[in-house]
Amino acid sequence: MRTWGPLTAVCLGTFMLLLDVTIVVVALPDMARALGASLSDLQWVVDGYALALAALLLGAGAAADILGRRRVHVAGVVVFAAASLLCGLASGPAALVAARAVQGVGAAAMFATTLPLLGSVYRGRQRSAALGVWGAVSGGAAAVGPVLGGLLTEGPGWRWIFFVNLPVSVVAVWLTLRVVPESRGPRGMRVDWAGTAAFAVFAGGTTYGVVRAGADGWTGTAALVSFGAAVLALLCFVLVERRAAHPLLDLSLLRGPAFVGVMAGALAFNGVAFGVTPYLSIWMQTLLGMSPVHAGLTLLPMTVAAMVTAVVVGRRLHGVSARLTVGGGLLLTGAGCFCQAVLGAGSGWTALVPGFVLVGVGTGFVAPTVAGAALAAVEPARSGMAGGAVNTVRQLGYAFGVAVFGTVLTSRMAGDLPRGAAHALAGGGAAALRGGVPEHTLRAAFAAGLDAALVTAGGVGVAAGVLVFVLVRPARGAAGGVTGAAAGTLMEEKPVHRP
Repeated sequence: MRTWGPLTAVCLGTFMLLLDVTIVVVALPDMARALGASLSDLQWVVDGYALALAALLLGAGAAADILGRRRVHVAGVVVFAAASLLCGLASGPAALVAARAVQGVGAAAMFATTLPLLGSVYRGRQRSAALGVWGAVSGGAAAVGPVLGGLLTEGPGWRWIFFVNLPVSVVAVWLTLRVVPESRGPRGMRVDWAGTAAFAVFAGGTTYGVVRAGADGWTGTAALVSFGAAVLALLCFVLVERRAAHPLLDLSLLRGPAFVGVMAGALAFNGVAFGVTPYLSIWMQTLLGMSPVHAGLTLLPMTVAAMVTAVVVGRRLHGVSARLTVGGGLLLTGAGCFCQAVLGAGSGWTALVPGFVLVGVGTGFVAPTVAGAALAAVEPARSGMAGGAVNTVRQLGYAFGVAVFGTVLTSRMAGDLPRGAAHALAGGGAAALRGGVPEHTLRAAFAAGLDAALVTAGGVGVAAGVLVFVLVRPARGAAGGVTGAAAGTLMEEKPVHRP
């Protein structure tokens, strides 16, 4: 317990918070029926969590350096558990979305402290072993999420995808307080609250604008106001970061082409690989009549391919430039999206399998190496900041992807159906439309919308891959990619969030 207890405690929290990114995907149709949720509501069920996690991750890490990492981690677990209870008890979509956002706040506190806590406990070979276990748990959570979500949704009901967090949270808090020592960053640090708030407004405003554009059009008042607020917030963030003594993100890092390339790749990756998945799940369940468990199992070709590729990459491509791992992985992921865009009114889920496998292979290249690529692009004193930034943009990319590809989906469907019917269909309302719209029309419209979203995702993935190839150049005598050693550096240097 003394040796591996801290790793167990930290991995419990990591597993929960990453599981909740994907576990809701197969439950969306049941949530829509139970709560009367619209497509926009369902998008926010996914994005509310991811946005809060992304917007507060850097700020939570800075606060943990000052207040104590174990204290902030435990507080995060408690907030996460309380929000999970509220999610399970939600009586309407607004309550569920709000609770999901609070869940994201707790998840940010947990995620920001995982590597620093491990880094304060383990050294040498134990650190490498701990990092390997933590990475496997992180990947496993994403793979297990849809299947576990399907089992719980089809069994006791969708609310149990949240209730299951409660006993795990109790064990995580007890174990953390018992076996994880407290640690802090260097003295004299301050939390950049102004920068945190500006970044949160930028992320939320951008996402809200895209979601409203899907409902009202890109020139709708709500969308334009949201985009305007997001632009102002981004300008404020830049001004604050330039003047802050301890900024969340040292903007001088953006002068390095390699760092910019890796951040762009990380931003695109999660959105391209997973941003269309919620809509594929809705299509499978409401148009193809699949059960939640069956819908979750259809993602196994992608997750198995990702896990196998990640193992091979870790063993065979140690030290290979990020131009090949991240850039090449994004090209494969984009190609996989293109391969999925072959759906028609009579298509079944098996048409997606070749594309799923390609996306999984691409994910296996990018996911284990992108954080290390960010570290390799900056000086060691900025490794904590770079690691936090890459995790932030990955979650932000997922939130943006769900919003953007949902808007593309409904815009294309609106060419075959009235806009209101298109939104209802994309939000899981096929049953209510069947009385007035032929089944073939519904299937053809949804398939066309998915094809448009997948082509868009593929284009973004390929463009991001090319950008990584152009901007990321391996330094002479040094590897341009990241592996366990570089991630170990992140654990070592995490206290240094700011200059």
